[in-house]
Amino acid sequence: MKKLIVSLVIAFFGFCKMVSAQVAMPAFFSDHLVLQQQSNAKIWGTAIGKKEVKVRTSWDNQTYTTKPDDKGNWSVVVKTASAGGPFTISVSQQNKIVLQDVLLGEVWLCSGQSNMDMPVKGYNNLPITNSMDILMEAPDPMLRLFKVDRKYATTPETNVKGVWQPADAGSVASFSVVGYQFASYLRKQLGVPVGMIQSTWGGSPIEAWMDRQLVGDVLKDRIVENKAISKAVHQTPGNLFNGMISPLVGYNIAGVIWYQGEQNRHNYGDYLALQHAMVNSWRTKWNIGDWPFYLVQLAPMKYAAHEAYKVPLLREAQLKLPDTLNNAGVAVIIDAGEEKNIHPANKTVASKRLAYLALANTYHKKGFPAASPTFRKMVMKNDTVLVHFNDIPLGLTTYGKPIKQFEIAGADQIFYPATAVLVNDVVRLYSDKVKQPIAIRYAFKDWAVGELYSVEGLPISSFRTDNWKAR
Repeated sequence: MKKLIVSLVIAFFGFCKMVSAQVAMPAFFSDHLVLQQQSNAKIWGTAIGKKEVKVRTSWDNQTYTTKPDDKGNWSVVVKTASAGGPFTISVSQQNKIVLQDVLLGEVWLCSGQSNMDMPVKGYNNLPITNSMDILMEAPDPMLRLFKVDRKYATTPETNVKGVWQPADAGSVASFSVVGYQFASYLRKQLGVPVGMIQSTWGGSPIEAWMDRQLVGDVLKDRIVENKAISKAVHQTPGNLFNGMISPLVGYNIAGVIWYQGEQNRHNYGDYLALQHAMVNSWRTKWNIGDWPFYLVQLAPMKYAAHEAYKVPLLREAQLKLPDTLNNAGVAVIIDAGEEKNIHPANKTVASKRLAYLALANTYHKKGFPAASPTFRKMVMKNDTVLVHFNDIPLGLTTYGKPIKQFEIAGADQIFYPATAVLVNDVVRLYSDKVKQPIAIRYAFKDWAVGELYSVEGLPISSFRTDNWKAR
C-alpha cells in the first residue's frame, strides 16, 4: 500500500510538472486566424521551463525554435507567404497546439467609441440602414473577424478574450458595422483573405486608448479640467489601452481605422495633439513602420446650445491630421449625420470612404479618388468672395441643389448667411449685409448638411478661414 501511495504521489507531481510546462498563446492565436501576408509576423506565448518551443508553418514547412525566458515568455518571427490558405501552424513543447484553418492576407484593426462599436444588428431602438441586406451578403469564408471583449486595466494586460470567426450572418451581426463593411470592401477589391480585429468601447475618450503617462505628457496641467475624461472605467486615461490594445501590440497589421471624437468635443483644443501622440505611440510599440491610420470625421448632429460651437472645432482638428501626420487620412461624412441622433443609421457612407482611402493610398488601386476637396484660397473682389479648392480634378458639383451652408463676415466678426453660386470650379459668395468681407465659413456648425462635392462624390468638410474665438 505504501509503495502504491508513493507511486501515485510521483505520478501526480509528474503530471503537475507536465501541465505547468505546457505551452500557451494569447486568444488571437487560434483556429481561423489571419496573419499579415508577405511580412515578418510575430507569434508568441508562454511556457514554463527551458525546453525549446518549436513553431512550424505549413505554407513553407519551416520550423522556428526558441526558448522561454526567465519569466516564461517566448516569441518567434515567421516569414509569411503571399495571400492564401488554409494553412496550419503547430506549436509544441511538452504539449502540441495545432492552429487550423489559418489564412494569410490583410489584417486591420478598427477602434474607437460607439460609432465604431455599433454592430450590424444595431443598438436598442437604433437601427443600421440595410442591416438585413448586409447580413444576407455576409457569408465569406475568406473574411475573418476577431472582436476583443471589453476590459479595462490599470496596468498593461498580455491577453484578451475573443475568438476568430469566419464571416457569416451570426458573426457579422454582432460585429462593428463600419469595421466589417470596410473589410468586406477590401475583400472584393483585393481578392485576398482579410482579417479584422475590433477593439471598441462606446463613450470612450481618446485618452483612455493611450498610455496614461503619455496623456499626462500631452495635457500637463490641463488634465485637471479635462471634461472628456472621468472616473468611469472606460473614460480613465490608459484603461482601455492597457486592457484592449496593449495585448494586441506585436500582432502584425496592415493598418488602423478609427471612429472616435464625440467624447472629446469637451477638449477639442487638445485633440490633434492627443491624436498625434496616440498614433505615434502605437506605431512605436508595434515597431513595424508607419502603418496607415484612417479616421472618420465627426458626423453632424444638433447638440445642446452651450456645446454647439465645440463640434465644428473638433472636426477642424480631425481634418488637420493628414497635413501633420505621415500616412494618415480622413473620411469626411458631413453629409451623413442625423439631426437628433449621435449614431447615424447609414454607416455604409463612412465604411466606403474609409475603404477609398485604403484602396487608393495603401493598396494603390487605380480609379479610386480618396481625398475630399479642401479649401485652397479665397480671392476678394469688392463685396464678393471667390472660393477655390484643392483636389478637384473634374471640378465641383452640388447635384443640382442650392448651396446654403456658407457664411460671410466683415471686420465686426459677425457671420451672415451668404448667397453662394457655383461657377465651374469656383464658389462665388456675397451678402448684402457684408460690404467688405474678410472671412468665410462653410457648414461650420454642430448640425449641417453637406452640399458641395467633388464630381467623384466626395464631400467638402466644414471649414473656416478665420481663427476668431468661438461664439
